[in-house]
Amino acid sequence: MSTHEHQSKSGFETRAIHAGYEPDPMTGAVIPPIYATSTYKQDGVGGMRGGYEYSRSGNPTRTALEGNLAALEEGERGFAFASGLAAEDTLVRALCRPGDHAVIPDDAYGGTYRLFDKVERVWGLDHSPAPVSDVDAVRAAIRPGTTRLVWVETPTNPLLNIGDIEALAGVAHDAGALLVVDNTFASPYLQQPIPLGADIVVHSTTKYCGGHSDVVGGALVVRDLEVAEKVAFHQNSMGAVPGPFDCFLTHRGLKTLGVRMDRHCDNAEKVVAFLTGHPKVEQVIYPGLEEHPGHTVASRQMKRFGGIVSFRVTGGEQEALDVCARAEVFTLGESLGGVESLIEHPGRMTHASVAGTDLEVPADLIRLSVGIETADDLLADLDRALG
Repeated sequence: MSTHEHQSKSGFETRAIHAGYEPDPMTGAVIPPIYATSTYKQDGVGGMRGGYEYSRSGNPTRTALEGNLAALEEGERGFAFASGLAAEDTLVRALCRPGDHAVIPDDAYGGTYRLFDKVERVWGLDHSPAPVSDVDAVRAAIRPGTTRLVWVETPTNPLLNIGDIEALAGVAHDAGALLVVDNTFASPYLQQPIPLGADIVVHSTTKYCGGHSDVVGGALVVRDLEVAEKVAFHQNSMGAVPGPFDCFLTHRGLKTLGVRMDRHCDNAEKVVAFLTGHPKVEQVIYPGLEEHPGHTVASRQMKRFGGIVSFRVTGGEQEALDVCARAEVFTLGESLGGVESLIEHPGRMTHASVAGTDLEVPADLIRLSVGIETADDLLADLDRALG
């Protein structure tokens, strides 16, 4: 049995540590070196060692990361990018042409919405928003013969709506479209969309994959080689690739993804229990709650329910802003998925770009990225912040 075959049968944590790289044959180094090089010596014209000629096209540190990502998402090939949005833009241009159409979530990440609405639309790609939790609405938003991509996030950002990946894959494929799943919030540890029928998985590896708030990156993992070839061509042609040190940091983060996600989920469940029933909290939004409309689907397709908790406060927008300001252990900041807990006001921060549109989020909404600190400290901080 080859190493690749052995790793494909291994558990998630084993693949996270070993897949994509074998110890260096010369030194035995168990961690991929940081190949800080832009070019490579050729053994005669065209005589490339390992296929490497220029680091935009390929770098051994990036190759190790891409192999690891593919193994974790159970896809055919993985591709690393300089950011999640760079990954998204490259994918769209690889698979769509002016005149095509895409369906996107009606509560998409603000950056994704901005990309489709302000960049891809000008280029000639039209889009329609639809709630990812409503399979019939997604089906109705498809334009037969024109829709190339059905794009979903699950859970969505920041309202944590759940899309049924298996059902949505069927809807997309019936229409001749591909299903793209942004798996950033769940991470590959909690959810693998490709075995459920998705064609492409998108990640902002800045978040849980990297996991330490020290590197910006993105990734695509694809199901089949035909799509992989198109993505590979555009990755090289468009050039939005990460440097070797960024790849090293992201790969390093992936090795502890399983243990980190377990703690994120443990802490998030305690935060949810604390917030539920608190007099200053009007609503808690978390897929792990039985009353969450997506709970049944999430239970079926996710290992656990993740580290993101959103909630609405009594007292409206000003109270939400005040809670954010009073928090101390929860750092006021954008992004998510790092070891430290973050608090933010989506309406004024991450989702300001969708203000005044159909994708606008409630003004009294707060989003927490629950970190891996001591849970009692997080609860005490929220208690103080809520007043």
